[in-house]
Amino acid sequence: MTRPDTDDVTEGSGSRWGGMFRTKSVEQSIKDTDEPDTKLRRDLTAWDLTIFGVAVVVGAGIFTLTARTAGDVAGPAVSLAFVFAAIACGLSALCYAEFASTVPVAGSAYTFSFATFGEFIAWVIGWDLMLEFALAAAVVSKGWSQYLGELLGMESASVDLGPITFDWGAVALIAVLAVLLVSGTKLSSRVSAVAVAIKLGVILLVVVMGARYFKAENLSPYIPPSQPSESGEGLRQSLFSYFTGAGHSSFGWYGLLAAASLVFFAFIGFDIVATTAEETKNPQKAVPRGIFGSLIIVTILYVAVTVVLTGMVHYSDLTGKNATLATAFAMHGDTWVKNIISVGALAGLTTVVMVLYLGQTRVLFAMSRDGLVPRALSRTGKNGTPVRITVIVGVVCALLAGFVDFGTLEEMVNIGTLFAFMLVSIGVIILRRTRPDLERGFRVPFVPVIPILAVLACLWLMVNLSVETWLRFLVWMAIGFVVYFAYSRRHSVLRNTPAE
Repeated sequence: MTRPDTDDVTEGSGSRWGGMFRTKSVEQSIKDTDEPDTKLRRDLTAWDLTIFGVAVVVGAGIFTLTARTAGDVAGPAVSLAFVFAAIACGLSALCYAEFASTVPVAGSAYTFSFATFGEFIAWVIGWDLMLEFALAAAVVSKGWSQYLGELLGMESASVDLGPITFDWGAVALIAVLAVLLVSGTKLSSRVSAVAVAIKLGVILLVVVMGARYFKAENLSPYIPPSQPSESGEGLRQSLFSYFTGAGHSSFGWYGLLAAASLVFFAFIGFDIVATTAEETKNPQKAVPRGIFGSLIIVTILYVAVTVVLTGMVHYSDLTGKNATLATAFAMHGDTWVKNIISVGALAGLTTVVMVLYLGQTRVLFAMSRDGLVPRALSRTGKNGTPVRITVIVGVVCALLAGFVDFGTLEEMVNIGTLFAFMLVSIGVIILRRTRPDLERGFRVPFVPVIPILAVLACLWLMVNLSVETWLRFLVWMAIGFVVYFAYSRRHSVLRNTPAE
């Protein structure tokens, strides 16, 4: 790849807006990875990235979300809903793979946006990813703590400190993971591999044990007749319902599509694979393989579990928010399976928190190197990891997980992720036109059709989120605008570098 002499930074239309939309060239982004004080160690392979992808996507949801969605929304067709969701997710995965193989730099969607939309949009997506990863890590660590309490025969792994409840289980998990991430990304990958092996073993056991009770008649009708269902009111209803007045229904084709929107979130996390591109030995080939390898593996796992689940018991026996995979086994007298599932959930959630935590640190690392957050944070230690950022993120996540009751805040993770997916998909089209000369280790086929379909799929899923979630997201974005204009814009390395 020939590097233009004057293409370290590009000005374009950004000069008319005080440099806000000035882009950072791919060449400069790659050049920054060689700075001695902020250099990450390249240790990871395609296998490591696949493990990270499976680690973050396959969590406790495979034991809980599958049962609830089958019983309340789609019936046996929940397996098809996972296929639809995987297709929608795959569209965005194609776009991530092209970007990560073209710009193998830490930061994922933040870095990609900087190269296509400019500094301000890059800040917006970086701020968005801060919310996604930190909140998700805290939320999932609380779920891990609940499973720990069940396994220890306790009501919960928390204690009451007067009017405040302290979740010591979640805080302990984050503290241990902080030590691992500071020690090196390769070590984190090895620990993930062990945990992934445990949870895959549990899932395989569940499938084999469940197959003994499989009855084909339980899958009929595969798509049950449509039924009206209760939907949220006011700000709790979806944005689509709020503006159209359309009601919700369970089962039938509408229920199947609604289920696809719901289970799509079981796949969220594969994009974190792209944040580790800078720490990968051969990112042009390894990152696309890691993204697609993990997506294929988890899709097979989800479909296998849902087919066995809905074949074990009739879907009508899985209604209610407390229905889980263990419910189906309990109906056949295998109550001991609950403990096995708890072990699998603990292993699954451990790796989910670890990879979310890792993704958060790498996005902040990239933003720090660009000066949008204090540059001193981007310094790496002797193990080639950003120690300061890792510690700070760990403290924030521990405080959130230890003392905050999230309630319905989990949906904030979903909207943040989908917003990032949309920008990356649009960015592929833009970079194809502005920089057709770039070497691309992977190319999205049928551009612009595939990226446009990815954007439409994400939009559909976003409008099915609640109005309350949209309002919270807008408030978070507004806070981000204030931070950008008060600090980041004035300290930006790109802004303070004269355009050539």
